[in-house]
Amino acid sequence: MTPKITKAVFPVAGMGTRFLPATKASPKEMLPVVDKPLIQYAVEEAINAGITELIFITGRNKRSIEDHFDKAYELETELELKNKTKLLDIVQNILPNNVNCIYIRQAEALGLGHAVLTASSVVGNEPFAVILADELIDANPGALAQMVKVYEQTGSSVLGVHEVELEDVSSYGIVKLSDDSLKFNKIERIVEKPQPSDATSNLAAVGRYILTPRIFTELKNTKRGVGGEIQLTDAISEVLHYEAIFAHIIEGKRYDCGSKLGYLEATINLGLKHPEIGKELRNYLQQLKLEL
Repeated sequence: MTPKITKAVFPVAGMGTRFLPATKASPKEMLPVVDKPLIQYAVEEAINAGITELIFITGRNKRSIEDHFDKAYELETELELKNKTKLLDIVQNILPNNVNCIYIRQAEALGLGHAVLTASSVVGNEPFAVILADELIDANPGALAQMVKVYEQTGSSVLGVHEVELEDVSSYGIVKLSDDSLKFNKIERIVEKPQPSDATSNLAAVGRYILTPRIFTELKNTKRGVGGEIQLTDAISEVLHYEAIFAHIIEGKRYDCGSKLGYLEATINLGLKHPEIGKELRNYLQQLKLEL
């Protein structure tokens, strides 16, 4: 029997410098896209894929993430007194009752690989997911749910990948698929942030991973790589020597909310889908187009 994926790691200790000064005192993961913060979109995706344990790797100035998923007694009391039942229901049901949150402080930000390794004591000897909240993927079923299906059929690690422009490959871990891949996309090689001239494809790992416990063994032995950080990609490359790893080309619209433009694109497009403001926003954008 293939063990179920019930745990997801959310590395949220980054500084979010590309969004300064907005992120000076508030985490980038709490930046709102319409009316929900980025981290909530990621958590909802995880829950819809069957995750019941949310493991947040946090740092300084990240307390608002904990507060967001905690009970807010004063706010709930105020909403109840004012008979704002719809808003009260939204606040009280951010997380289902069967979902638990665990917060681990990453004392020193040494890269994504280090953040994942920090979760090892909680994850234990189980397969688990990793989700980067600033990669917002609008898909139905969700990106992680798509990957879980591949994992259930292969019993192996699965990386969520997406095609990027060739000139952008130096910002991602780039995978090369094996020539003998048939039903599933078996990965032959993965390289962190190659130059366009050295890239073997334009398939990039985009912040969605299902990993076996073998990754912890390799992370413990991984030396600092690109940017002087412990790169998760480097450890995945070592796992390939021992286990098969598959790529799933994610079906859905991806927004790189780690960039200002990607964040604005997500806000506009999800705003257009929003039941409360979608029609008015569309009218505004049409009027704006005429004015431009």
